[in-house]
Amino acid sequence: MIKPQLVLDIGGVLATNLSPLLWQLLAAEAILSEEALYSEYKQQISERLWTGQMTEEQFWNWVVAYTPSLDITQARSYIDRCLQPLPALDEMSRWSAVADIHVLSNHLPAWVEPIITPIKPYLKSITISSESALQKPHPAIFDKVTEHLPSECYVLFVDDHHKNTKQAALHGWQTLLADDEGLWISQVLPLLEQHSR
Repeated sequence: MIKPQLVLDIGGVLATNLSPLLWQLLAAEAILSEEALYSEYKQQISERLWTGQMTEEQFWNWVVAYTPSLDITQARSYIDRCLQPLPALDEMSRWSAVADIHVLSNHLPAWVEPIITPIKPYLKSITISSESALQKPHPAIFDKVTEHLPSECYVLFVDDHHKNTKQAALHGWQTLLADDEGLWISQVLPLLEQHSR
């Protein structure tokens, strides 16, 4: 029997999102307001960072240009402070008994390593945007995940952004939008069990 497949985002699903806290912390040290700093980031480097065209070191060099008094070590500590585990991580053992679990995230591997490492035994595949040179919601990054899935299987995709769940639905996956309160968590197991018989 082919197990259901569960595909999980990281930010907003397994761990808190970097935004807005990271930009609040950086803006406290910046020569720009939080809104202006984030706007510059979105215009100048966001896509390049998440698709691996920019290294982490280059990102921090960009940050320092706007926060000249900020120590790089302190700045890097902001990542761990912003990426805090969410309750879904505690469900991985239960979910993996019913489904094959995959991770699909727009991120940098080094940043999510503290979240991913403890749950690696439960994961069948990990697809990170900066390693794939693609980011959600680009269809091709969903294709990359599909390469790890059995053919004609049930797929449940959990993400906290509508644009990503919309693209997943176009791939024939069932989707679940992660809410801030974590109410989505209780829906996962019933959906997986429904398709594991």
